[in-house]
Amino acid sequence: MDAAQGVNDATAERMVAVSTAIALEPAVLEAVEGPDPTSTLQPYAVTVMDRLGVDFITIMAPDRTRFTHRNPEEIGKPYIGSVSEALAGRTQIETYAGTLGPSIRSIVPVVDDGGTVRAMVAAGITVDRAAIARNAQLPLVASIALGALVLGALASFLLSRRLRNATLGMGPAELSRTFVFYDAVLHSVREGLLLTDADGRLVLYNDQAARLLGLDDTQKPVPASHLGVPPSLRELLASGRTAHDEVHLTDSRVLVVNQEPAVPSTAAGRGVHPQAALGTVTTLRDHTEIKALTGQVETMRTLTDALRSQTHEHANRLHTIVSLVELGRSADALDFATRDLQQSQRLTDEVVRAVDEPFIAALLLGKAAQAHERGIELTSTVSPDAQAGSLNPVDLVTIIGNLLDNAFDEAAVSEEPRVLLTVRRVAPETGAPRLEIVVEDSGNGLPDSEKAKVFEFGYTTKDAKGGGRGVGLALVRQAVQRFGGALDVTDTDDGGARFSVRLPYPALERPSAPAQADVAAARTGAAGPTELQAADGGAGT
Repeated sequence: MDAAQGVNDATAERMVAVSTAIALEPAVLEAVEGPDPTSTLQPYAVTVMDRLGVDFITIMAPDRTRFTHRNPEEIGKPYIGSVSEALAGRTQIETYAGTLGPSIRSIVPVVDDGGTVRAMVAAGITVDRAAIARNAQLPLVASIALGALVLGALASFLLSRRLRNATLGMGPAELSRTFVFYDAVLHSVREGLLLTDADGRLVLYNDQAARLLGLDDTQKPVPASHLGVPPSLRELLASGRTAHDEVHLTDSRVLVVNQEPAVPSTAAGRGVHPQAALGTVTTLRDHTEIKALTGQVETMRTLTDALRSQTHEHANRLHTIVSLVELGRSADALDFATRDLQQSQRLTDEVVRAVDEPFIAALLLGKAAQAHERGIELTSTVSPDAQAGSLNPVDLVTIIGNLLDNAFDEAAVSEEPRVLLTVRRVAPETGAPRLEIVVEDSGNGLPDSEKAKVFEFGYTTKDAKGGGRGVGLALVRQAVQRFGGALDVTDTDDGGARFSVRLPYPALERPSAPAQADVAAARTGAAGPTELQAADGGAGT
């Protein structure tokens, strides 16, 4: 059907071209206006019909009288067919049954300079000849159709094979089911999950990952190097390397990160050949609470070690008392026991009364004993109005404990190891009050090039001293950021290091002034800051 229509359309266009060319010929207009148009136009029409293979060319008067025809006997008779469009000055195409049978014809007007229709030219080919031409093209059309069918089948096979490889041999139903399951898993797992492609662009992440990393609804895919995450994690995601249980710190969280390449395998038995990595799969586990609990356990362990040391020291003193009694020096034994009891209890009472948070009090007691064991002079000055209040005590333990541990390690290498802890409430002229925590040591200090690096996770200066993983100060920085505070390190006058922490200080419920005065008087004899000192031969906790 399409081939027949195509042949008919082509024939009609050809007839329009022939009849138009004749109608525009000046000799034709001159002949039709002459006394005997047939004598001039019939030979001309026959010549054109023979040369162009046209079945008929009929030149006629506006009243349909034929001037030319393939059969001379039809000259002078009326033209059979429609001429209304031609008489109106327009080209007309039609299929009509005339004297030669059904034909495809075109009728074009012959007009003078004034636009008046003086004659009409009809050119046509019989339908039988058009059918012959169409049938002659059928083998070519069939060949083209067969070739297209073969190429289509080949393309379909190659595309199907490509799709099987890309989908690991899964069909549409299996793909749909797998997608639903994977989407449900992606949003239901408690771990953060991120997917990056081979170009290091983040293409997918679940709700937990967005919460842990603070990701927004950024249009994906987005290069991992453009994410607003810590530099170490950004580098890991962009590199695509394998990672096992790596610890990375964000502003408020401790994350354990694992990363593996996403490589199609033959394990599913689908006959898929191994391919290059399509990207990476990264999982995030939140260990913030575990790290906090670890810090509390470490504080309790420090206190336990202090109690164990105290037990050993008290055993020695008990032997001394027993020996004095056996020597008959009961008064000296009583005096020694009383003095030892007062000295041992004093630090505990002062810490408990000066600090309203049991976790921090236990930490200070343990650190005092630890400093005594290591031969370090620890002086702790806690201002009476510097209480924890609504500040998170776990984060305060992290800050104070890690700063003291770092100070102990630095002071231990000095000739006169000393550490000073100051906790006070600062009321600036403008703004809210702040809690200031300052830890100073008598160590060798820090070069300016290292002062900014010491708070980076994994950075440590203790390799030559036998340990340190670069975690403590990084956790301090993270805890300070959670409070919205500030942290810096400077040099002391004697060459050591001074770490200063300033935290926003909410409204506090402080102990009464008389109680604070009692605490201060127990140590200094006057109202003022409470000083807690542990040195060689000092308080035994």
